[in-house]
Amino acid sequence: MIIGIDPKQVVYTNQARCRDCYRCVRVCPVKAIRIEGGQAFVDKERCISCGTCVRECPQGAKTYRKDIEKAQQVLLNNKFVAVSIAPSFAGVYEEWEYFRLPAALRRLGFKHVAETAVGAYKVACATTPVIQKEDRSYICTACPAVVNYIEKYDVKRIGDLLPVVSPMVAHAKHIKTRYGLEAKVIFIGPCVAKKMEADRREFNGLIDCVLTFDELNEWFRQGHIDLGTCEESTFDEVPAGKSRLFPVEGGALATSSLDTSLLDDRLIFVSGFEEIRDVLDAMPKFEKPCVIEPLICPHGCVNGAGMGKDGNVFDRRAKVIKYARTSKTAQPDNDKPLDLSAAFKPASFGPNIPVSEEDIRAVLEKTGKARKEDQLNCGACGYASCRDQAEAVVLRMADTDMCIPHMRRLAEQRSDRIIATSPNGIVVLDQSLQILNSNPAFMKMFHANDACIGKNISAFVDPDPFEKVVSGQMETFDDVCFHRSVDLVARQLIYALRAEKQYVGIFINMTPGNVSARRLEKIKDETIQQAEELYQHQIAMARNFANFLGEYTAKGEQLVQKLLEAVKEEKDPRNT
Repeated sequence: MIIGIDPKQVVYTNQARCRDCYRCVRVCPVKAIRIEGGQAFVDKERCISCGTCVRECPQGAKTYRKDIEKAQQVLLNNKFVAVSIAPSFAGVYEEWEYFRLPAALRRLGFKHVAETAVGAYKVACATTPVIQKEDRSYICTACPAVVNYIEKYDVKRIGDLLPVVSPMVAHAKHIKTRYGLEAKVIFIGPCVAKKMEADRREFNGLIDCVLTFDELNEWFRQGHIDLGTCEESTFDEVPAGKSRLFPVEGGALATSSLDTSLLDDRLIFVSGFEEIRDVLDAMPKFEKPCVIEPLICPHGCVNGAGMGKDGNVFDRRAKVIKYARTSKTAQPDNDKPLDLSAAFKPASFGPNIPVSEEDIRAVLEKTGKARKEDQLNCGACGYASCRDQAEAVVLRMADTDMCIPHMRRLAEQRSDRIIATSPNGIVVLDQSLQILNSNPAFMKMFHANDACIGKNISAFVDPDPFEKVVSGQMETFDDVCFHRSVDLVARQLIYALRAEKQYVGIFINMTPGNVSARRLEKIKDETIQQAEELYQHQIAMARNFANFLGEYTAKGEQLVQKLLEAVKEEKDPRNT
């Protein structure tokens, strides 16, 4: 059991896989999907368990209650367990597997293996006298999802439901009548709604567990049962008439003994919710009584959510029809007639929240769709119209965030706000370098105003970097530039929006930091220059001093020389 999921809930959401696509909202025939926190939850009370969301969810986020363990416990704790398998199995397996399937089911532990078509024939026999008795219209009740829909959403048609149980219930009653009330019955078929039908209070104790074909195959895998290794055998009971046609459109009435030539257009076979809704709406307008056989899955039970996703629905249908036509049938039995009567009643659900015109108008105004022309009815949210979605918001089944145009407008407003308040200058140009848009920071940086729109960028900055990006010489431009005209140092980022043929320039003001740097450089330059001048001055002084010293020394030498010569002359005897 999944934590947080009601054990009686049949269809639910695997939250780890739900990704905000709203596909389930679009396909759910009764809009039983509640959006909360960006995830799509199945509202148990509103759900009719048709399995449409399970079949259609692209992420596999919609799933249904798995009952394999429950079935295993039924087999473990009881001596006699019978299996009732729907004839649509012919659409799941290959022909060579048909006669190996009974043996595989016996390996699982079943004591009695039979087709649900046995019960379908009994339903057809019970249907004929009811229809012939009263000259009125009837809706066949073999499809539990249709019954659920009428009981919850079209209660005025409850009186038109054929008061006969479904083939599954009829077969369970047949088995318990023949083998005793202690016999247990497990139904296997393509239908998710059968799980809900088995849980109905009036059928308590008849069907002990319901599995889909997907679950059966999983059970085979768990038990390492390979149909290829199973011997060929037959079912323990063979159905009569055309009862194996029940899974396809028109199969139920084709099984009956009604003289269709007398009814002509009184027989109406429909499948898929849209057709069913249309025929139910049209019933009051019929000129003469009719018998409607509805199957909520398009093309019938062969397209049920539990059939698996392999194969083509028309291929499955063809295989089921071929199996029905080529298989042996039994003569009608002489068993004691069963009570196959059924009664139906309205099913109330959820709080009765009144939806007023004022409430709907308030939601439409909140999402910017107060005017008729603003209501696009695009269906992106999953609802057919903006009004339907607004009503769902009032009922707390939907969120205004589901409206894609509304969220886009909000995103654009947020984007505009971010650009307008950015401290960085932002400008957008066309291919001719004409300004398409600019934010306040750009205009402040370059002393521009609103009149800059339409002007060439060259009126404000050097166009060369933009020209290189436009021409494709550069994919992007990223450099620090000095704009002398406005004494601005800025990191300049330029990139292209090729698809839009637009070019974006972003200017990050770096002037304050660069002023300090320039001043430091100037001081360094001046210091070096002064040091150089001092050095040269010192060299000059040294040279001058050396020259002066050299000249003074030479003169001194000459004077000393003259003194020495004078002294020598005075001492020379020749001068005496």
